[in-house]
Amino acid sequence: MHPTDLTDQLTQDEGRAQLRRALRARRRALSARERRLAGEAAARRFAQHSLFLRSRRIAFYLAHEGEMDPAPLMARAWAMGKRVYLPVLRPLGANRLWFTPYRPGDRLVANRFGIEEPPARLASAVPPWGLDLVLAPLVGFDRQGGRLGMGGGFYDRTLAYLLQRHHWRRPLLAGLAYEFQEVPALPRQPWDVPLAAVVTEQGARLF
Repeated sequence: MHPTDLTDQLTQDEGRAQLRRALRARRRALSARERRLAGEAAARRFAQHSLFLRSRRIAFYLAHEGEMDPAPLMARAWAMGKRVYLPVLRPLGANRLWFTPYRPGDRLVANRFGIEEPPARLASAVPPWGLDLVLAPLVGFDRQGGRLGMGGGFYDRTLAYLLQRHHWRRPLLAGLAYEFQEVPALPRQPWDVPLAAVVTEQGARLF
């Protein structure tokens, strides 16, 4: 890597880190009531959207550290007869995700980041291409479908194959976020998997 390119990369990384800290702090500052109302509003709006209606197998996540809570939308998915999945960290070193079925009342365990997930069961795991839609948490997003995550790269590694495809791009990756998490533009890296849509309390937008 050329020294100038390395400097640019470090500058971008520092900018992303600062933006990540600021947006996470604003997210954590929301009250429980504000988070609940936002999650319910996002569920009401997205449950009527064609992207959600035509998806049968949907991966959600369990909210952590003030993330937009998908629980109200998950409840709607169950009520509509859709199959719900949750991401599970693969063994140490893989840095990728499995997706396992999830029903109300299923047992959950804390992973190495303290986030609850179903116990890893390879026999019931579904590969990402077996899903129609993956709803992912995020720290920030831009108007071109860029996603700022927590920095672990789990979703990007898991869905990296989508960057090589021009047809049959399944699953679609959608972010769940608060409206204030939108920023004008994010630095894009070659390995970043872009969002097909973002769902906020004000509705869904497609990219």
